Amino acid sequence: MPEKIKIIIENKEIKAELFDTECAKRIFQALPIESNINEWGDEFYFSIGISIPLDNTATTLIKVGDIGYWPPGEAIAIFFGKTPLSIGDDPVPASEVNIVGKLIDNPSILKSLKGAKKIRIEKE
Repeated sequence: MPEKIKIIIENKEIKAELFDTECAKRIFQALPIESNINEWGDEFYFSIGISIPLDNTATTLIKVGDIGYWPPGEAIAIFFGKTPLSIGDDPVPASEVNIVGKLIDNPSILKSLKGAKKIRIEKE
């Protein structure tokens, strides 16, 4: 069963959920996580200091609102629009990510938060 989480950036709370996968469970167990935000187009990514290999959800086929885990950066990636590798409207990660969750709230909220420095993820 998906686990409800909240993403907090500049005092805005965005509702999301983590799926029932081993990777997502490890992330959920590590919450709360606070980190510095990096931006890559309309993607926020941030190191969480947990090393997890690619799994059977690994893909570069991403939709707006997806939350992925990116093993090379030990990072969570939140996709809310085009990235530098996008050809169409869908985000394209730098390399494969494990799909660990999705945003429940409208992903476009994150566009207004570009330039933010910190992100916090908590259990709901």
